[in-house]
Amino acid sequence: MLCVKNGLIHDGIHREAFIGDILVENGKIRAIGEALEVPEGAEIIDGSGLQVYPGFVEAHGHIGLDGYGIGYEGMDYNEMNDIISPQMRGIDGVKPLDPALPMAAAAGVTCVCVGPGSANVLGGTFTTIKTVGKRVDDMVVRDGVAMKCAFGENPKRVYRDKKDSSRMTTAALLRETLFKAREYMEKKEAAGEDLSKRPAFDMKMEALLPVMKREIPLKAHAHATEDIFTALRIAREFDLKITLEHVTEGHLIAEELAGENVPLAVGPTLTSASKFELRNKSWVTPGRLAAAGCQVSIITDSPVIPQEYLPLCAGLAVQAGMDSFAALQAITINPARHVGIADRVGSLEAGKDADIVITDGCPFEVSARVKYVFIDGKQVDSAGKCV
Repeated sequence: MLCVKNGLIHDGIHREAFIGDILVENGKIRAIGEALEVPEGAEIIDGSGLQVYPGFVEAHGHIGLDGYGIGYEGMDYNEMNDIISPQMRGIDGVKPLDPALPMAAAAGVTCVCVGPGSANVLGGTFTTIKTVGKRVDDMVVRDGVAMKCAFGENPKRVYRDKKDSSRMTTAALLRETLFKAREYMEKKEAAGEDLSKRPAFDMKMEALLPVMKREIPLKAHAHATEDIFTALRIAREFDLKITLEHVTEGHLIAEELAGENVPLAVGPTLTSASKFELRNKSWVTPGRLAAAGCQVSIITDSPVIPQEYLPLCAGLAVQAGMDSFAALQAITINPARHVGIADRVGSLEAGKDADIVITDGCPFEVSARVKYVFIDGKQVDSAGKCV
């Protein structure tokens, strides 16, 4: 049992921070409040003068599927031979011993949503994992949280000479696949238990059934306004759930996006405009979207930005005008909601996982130091390993 005493608690839910205690038992937050009674034998962390936050959460990245320091040979986040590959599963590419994961954990990033990149129109499913562990199966918070799809320049670039040379082609390929998936689902449902009437097994179509049944969303890579609206158009056509990823030009259409009421993951912004669809990239984007009433998460798209700089990205958004509490929610509860794991992580509340970050200042500022990190109630050392 663990008790963090007298820290300034920023719970991720209430705007105002408060001085209080957090009692942890069996990896979960048992209670939060003032002057909690501490059971005999509990470990006590003195939080006096320190700030206490939920573990930071990334809604979209590829950490663990890339290979830190080993170049192209270690990259496992894009299938490059099939533009339609929904049967891919991010969990099968995660390297739990990737050095980037303990670096993230030591910086307070305790949970990440990782999966396929944007080479393909359909790339496969994302998984959510904690940033410590030796076996990915033991790190999973929830697997298969979303199905990656991509619009814009990436599929065109990768498949220009083989399959896809225009935005129209990308949209047509996605629609064709969704039509097939809907027909496959309807035939399978009509057949019921009669195996003789079921359609021939198709692994791609099976992978899309949770999408067609609205059990998980399409996770749509879209930077430019035209791609954002195409993604939304197709989701409406097939009555699908959708989240928008990157949303680089979102500040240009903030009011329209507020009316759509879909989760937005904004970033990576701490990069150069390396392609045409990034020409309007700006740190004002997350703030303007949040001010318009959108649910905003800030992302690193790691390893595009190293995962440990997630809080810094929130700080740069604040510097550009974003409300500081909205920025905190953009790296805690909002990404947890974005990927469907807010019942476990993203805020400091009784019953949730004891993922806790304790700092000597605001983590948005480069001068702040992380003093303690706990993941599932276990302390993480400066090397990102559980003590």
